[in-house]
Amino acid sequence: MTNRASAGNPLCWRPKYPSRAAHAMNLAEFASSSTFRAATVAAVALSLFVLVLFGFIYWKTDRLLVTRSDHVIALQLQTVAALPNESRLDALHLQLSEDSRDVHFVGLFRADGSRVAGNLERPPAMLRLDATVQTVEIIRPRPAGPEQLTVQAIGQQLPDGEILVIGRYVDEAIQLSMVVSQALALGLIPALLLCLALGALLSLRAERRIAGVNERIQRIVAGSLHERLPVDRGRDPFTQLAAMVNSMLDEIETLIHTIAGVGNDIAHDLRTPLTRARLALERGRNNARTLPELRSVVDKAILSMDQSLAIAAALLRLAEIENSRRSTGFGKVALEELLHEVRDLYAPIAEDKGITLRTDIVHAPIVEGDRDLLMEAIANLVDNAVKFTPRGGQVQITTVSGDGESILRITDTGAGISEHERSAVLRRFYRSDAFRKTPGLGLGLTLVATIAKLHGFRLTIFSGAGCVIEIGFPDASETKV
Repeated sequence: MTNRASAGNPLCWRPKYPSRAAHAMNLAEFASSSTFRAATVAAVALSLFVLVLFGFIYWKTDRLLVTRSDHVIALQLQTVAALPNESRLDALHLQLSEDSRDVHFVGLFRADGSRVAGNLERPPAMLRLDATVQTVEIIRPRPAGPEQLTVQAIGQQLPDGEILVIGRYVDEAIQLSMVVSQALALGLIPALLLCLALGALLSLRAERRIAGVNERIQRIVAGSLHERLPVDRGRDPFTQLAAMVNSMLDEIETLIHTIAGVGNDIAHDLRTPLTRARLALERGRNNARTLPELRSVVDKAILSMDQSLAIAAALLRLAEIENSRRSTGFGKVALEELLHEVRDLYAPIAEDKGITLRTDIVHAPIVEGDRDLLMEAIANLVDNAVKFTPRGGQVQITTVSGDGESILRITDTGAGISEHERSAVLRRFYRSDAFRKTPGLGLGLTLVATIAKLHGFRLTIFSGAGCVIEIGFPDASETKV
């Protein structure tokens, strides 16, 4: 039985027993896959390259053999022509007797063309007697009948009127062509088949990996957010892509869980002031007898409403920073001047609580960013430090140089943040159990973390005695805007 989700989504449907048509379609898809096509193109390119290479080798070798043969027969002609008449015949007979392959042709003819010696019946018809090597047709007598051959020959008319012809049948070129043909048949065809087989193997491997990825994606789409794409141990591009997608899925899963928790946190934090406002109004309606009593009730309700509006305003502020990406408002910000403003703003509050506020910001750098957002982030950190430091304590604002960055460090002598809460305090509406009675919304550090992330700054919270929070600003030479 097919459920409605499977019927509506063709990617989720899989036939249990594929038909012949499905097999034919799979073969067609396989043959048209990019991997198999690339392997086919590579095989064809390899074949063309091998053909051109073998052709070039054959051509160069054939030219070498013919040139060498031409040089040999020209030298033989010069040698025989220089001999006396009585030695010339002996030299021709000796040459023929040493020709075991029957590739040499010699002929000594009278002026009228009649043969004196040699294995040629008559001088080649198209041979010029200018002592240059030429390609000519000759007739060689055989027991089975005359044989016509194309040879390299050279001819010269001697001083006594006789005609001397020397030729050679360059059979090495024919043998070479046979060797090249055999090499092509024995090497090129298996290489072509090997390329195609390798392409088919790679295509099948890619198809299997894609099928595995598709299966995981279907599970993720169905709601299994913990699923991840399979990652091999290699460093191929597909594995790197799967690793990047898995990192993206980790971030998406974290954001989805965060969003799911934010709704509950918002409902929880808004319920308290709204409940107080409702109870105050209800009691005022039932119990208030005079105008001052009614105004007191309304003032309490307005206070609770203001708290609810503050939560909504803080959430809208976070959304504005996260979504608008106000990088267009970035510019050079003198951190020393900004820290002096924050110190002047919180010095009276710290003095009223009996807290010593110290600053050491002489060497504060100039950073790249949005001045209003940086002011808001630093003010939140100093506000938290003053708020959670007991009377008689100390809050210190310093700037120091680090490894490739400048560091703003805010230290207080309060209770501090435990190690297991360092990540939790950056979540929306999170408040430690020890400070739930302290006024606040639980969004201050979330706002600071969002602003730091927008600017590409490092935000670090250290655990231990007191609270130490650092913002790392990259040096100007390493900053990328």
